[in-house]
Amino acid sequence: MKKYFFLSSILLIMLFVSLSLGYAGQPAVKEDFRPASTNQPGRDYPMVNSEGRVRVQIKAPEAQRVQLDISAVKYYDLVKDTGGVWIGESAPQDEGFHYYQLWIDGAAVPDPGSMFFYGAGRWGSGIEVPAHDQDFYALKNVPHGFLNEKLYFSQITQSWRRCFVYTPPDYETNSKSRYPVLYLLHGSFEDETGWSNQGKVNLILDNLIANEKAVPMIIVMDNGYAFKPKNDLDQGSPPLFAFEEVMVKEIIPMIDGSFRTIADREHRAIAGLSMGANQAIRIAINNLDLFSYIAGFSGTPNYPSADKIDRDKFMNGAFKDGKTLDRKIKLLWLSLGTKEPDPFPGSVGAFRSMLEESGIKYGYYESPGTAHEWLTWRRSLCQFVQLLFK
Repeated sequence: MKKYFFLSSILLIMLFVSLSLGYAGQPAVKEDFRPASTNQPGRDYPMVNSEGRVRVQIKAPEAQRVQLDISAVKYYDLVKDTGGVWIGESAPQDEGFHYYQLWIDGAAVPDPGSMFFYGAGRWGSGIEVPAHDQDFYALKNVPHGFLNEKLYFSQITQSWRRCFVYTPPDYETNSKSRYPVLYLLHGSFEDETGWSNQGKVNLILDNLIANEKAVPMIIVMDNGYAFKPKNDLDQGSPPLFAFEEVMVKEIIPMIDGSFRTIADREHRAIAGLSMGANQAIRIAINNLDLFSYIAGFSGTPNYPSADKIDRDKFMNGAFKDGKTLDRKIKLLWLSLGTKEPDPFPGSVGAFRSMLEESGIKYGYYESPGTAHEWLTWRRSLCQFVQLLFK
């Protein structure tokens, strides 16, 4: 009897230790979850805890299997309770914004508790894991600018298009002032909503302007996908990409005609992330009569190659005469996250080497602890705009 009691006691102690450490020897999950800032109004789920774990919940009583797919890295199995509600959480995630979705019996569905964001080529769920430096994009009691939606018909694409235009806090009250312009481009499989929704561009600028760290400026965010219409003879051919032409011939003249801009190259900048970085650098180098400030966040025109760049051939020899090019550019600026996946470190590194060999000066910033993600690009934007138009 004593032996049985002793063994039972040992088992109870082992069970207690197991629960304290979590399942499968993993550390216990901290139960300090709070509703995410990106939730639909009034929704408790999804939640985030101090470890950066994401916990989701959904009612699907007939489902056989439900999983959480966050950042397309790993699927986490959820557990169903007796009421048909599935719940579970991820491993700790990097701080910042993450796209995610739920898989219900093999079908990918957005989480009804999350606000929707356009990324990965569709509207879907997104969640904010609080960052230690989130103060620079926090909503504060400072003067705020406006985000204007501008609709226009493109003669080049023969389609209606849309851009968002940020105007600084004093734009409405200081009617005699004119402002420099930054054209800001999104990444692949995203659209013109990315920088305002995921990127927090208006809050970043509001805070910097309030602290006199950035010059008040207009920021234009258009859709980087623009194609010429096909006729009946070329239906089988790939679409003709026309964004550079749309930017130069339609967007810039429209913005200069609709807003109080300073319409010269010394007061015009262009920047972008990933695909948008490729576009921004190409557009600017091909049109140096229009732009004097250029930035690429997590991207360069030689993507995805990490091979040594032949200056005589690359972009039709645009970088061959480095000294002349350097005199024309007020600022060329690049950035990268320290955890970026291949091929970005290699391609950006090759581009930097080419600039150095050409004698072209450039600025460079690394976002600590971030990958190919919105926190990298928020930080990059914050750093870059403080250097503009001064």
